[in-house]
Amino acid sequence: MNRTQVVEQLPGLRRYARALTGDAWAADDLVQDTLERACRKWRLWRRDSDLRAWLFTLMHNLYLNQRRGLVAVQMVDAEGLASLPGADGIVGDTAMDLDRCLQRLPAEQRAVLLLVTLEDMAYADVARVLDIPVGTVMSRLSRARSRMRELLDPASGIPTRSPAALRRMK
Repeated sequence: MNRTQVVEQLPGLRRYARALTGDAWAADDLVQDTLERACRKWRLWRRDSDLRAWLFTLMHNLYLNQRRGLVAVQMVDAEGLASLPGADGIVGDTAMDLDRCLQRLPAEQRAVLLLVTLEDMAYADVARVLDIPVGTVMSRLSRARSRMRELLDPASGIPTRSPAALRRMK
């Protein structure tokens, strides 16, 4: 691993960190922590393996470790926000923006969606990064895409499929 190879991965690491954390400062800290860990553990990286996947795995694991240490925060939806005192005019009839929708996804779905769509990783690479089976990647991606459609356009009336409505595919 040389400096140039790592520097080439910085834009992707920053994008993923920003999407995971939803905050620019926290994202910068996560990228820095990832690079520090990569420097400390560089001997664990195999030259014949994918550096990009290794760095994303380090970042994802750091993010999960940091989340475990946080106190749970209750999410407030648009209706709940509108009912707060002094919230007049805060919530209009505009749709939530993409970043807010991403933050409302469960973390495991958000991670899969971001790695597949934003970082253009193959399902097998995402499975390796997240240490889950490829089938789980596809399932989480499907659920994340459905939930994003609901969040981005709740008035569309697109029904979500229940398990009973799934068709058998051959």
